[in-house]
Amino acid sequence: MGTPKIVILGAGYAGIVTALKLQKGLNYNEAEVTLVNKHDYHYITTELHQPAAGTMHHDKARVEINDIIDSSKVKFIKEVVTEIDRENKKVKLENGELHYDYLVIGLGSQPETFGIQGLIEHAYSIRSINAVRQIREHIEYQFAKFKNEPERTDYLTFIVGGAGFTGVEFVGELADRIPELCREFDVDRELVRIIVVEAAPQAIPMFDPSLVDYAMEVLASKGVEFKLNTPIKECTPEGVVLATGEEIRSATVVWTGGVRGNSIIENSGFEAMRGRVKVDEYLRAPGHDDVFIVGDCALVIDEAVNRPYPPTAQIAIQHGYNLSHNLLTLIRGGGQLESFKPVIRGTVASLGRGEAIGIVGNKKLIGGVASLMKKVIDARYLYIIGGLSLVLKKGRF
Repeated sequence: MGTPKIVILGAGYAGIVTALKLQKGLNYNEAEVTLVNKHDYHYITTELHQPAAGTMHHDKARVEINDIIDSSKVKFIKEVVTEIDRENKKVKLENGELHYDYLVIGLGSQPETFGIQGLIEHAYSIRSINAVRQIREHIEYQFAKFKNEPERTDYLTFIVGGAGFTGVEFVGELADRIPELCREFDVDRELVRIIVVEAAPQAIPMFDPSLVDYAMEVLASKGVEFKLNTPIKECTPEGVVLATGEEIRSATVVWTGGVRGNSIIENSGFEAMRGRVKVDEYLRAPGHDDVFIVGDCALVIDEAVNRPYPPTAQIAIQHGYNLSHNLLTLIRGGGQLESFKPVIRGTVASLGRGEAIGIVGNKKLIGGVASLMKKVIDARYLYIIGGLSLVLKKGRF
């Protein structure tokens, strides 16, 4: 078939690691690798809560793709994917199309609304660099508006829908930013409310209850209010309506309550659940040995409990390592493919400045130690994709 064509859709964690590991492993002219992404940068999703709150500049959370890609090994195209034509083995873009021998789909996620009316129209979502810039600017604008309309306390009421990982990390940062904004705009801190609304009976359910209790105490000490076991029924221009019937007026609703795979997956005819395809042990789409699905678009079952692994950054990175190895094996026409078996090393959630909770191995971490571990994890990823120079440029130490 000549020189194999590998097309990678999406430069998220799984896509960028796949491209970089192929770049390192391929010999000259061994394969044509094309990476397609709608932005010319890769962004670090696990850090977006910080620029959203305004505690970190958004440039710290993004890496220019051309700074880490070797153009002699990987061709980068800034384009928007519109459709995948599996029968003819091509990808349709807004401005052209690409043919492939092997396709890697890592198109990322979209907010999952669970049918809640008005969320798409009226709530913000922490999902991209552009989205978090808008959230930060919107929050600052609410303080400025309040000074001209002091009767509008809804300008200073911030509702976060979802007490999962992203929601908790975001309110930790926002609670740290509020005193600074109050000083800048001469606003009484007592007038500001941060309310987290969660349908489940517990916040951040992936953590041990003792760590959750610690997190709740830390955030409560910063002025964060929690409404657990309380679903949002509707999001309106005036705020939210809860399932209890209570209405909370707010000019800022940030939805962090869940994600689904990219809609292009379903629109292209793949059998999916919430935009995620149940892949085989080699991350292949069922019935398609030439199509691999990774990151938020992949549904990988943990056989021990018969439940999907959560779509986390560490698993997406491991997708990239596994898939790049298997693609090299396929291209070279020999050897056994390596099945994907994730290794969960631990989980750390930040709670704002100097505070975090985590489980690493069998160890529970809290406070400054957990916060330092979070920085180490972030630095390790920067090292994986860009070496020491990127750690020094973007690192948090």
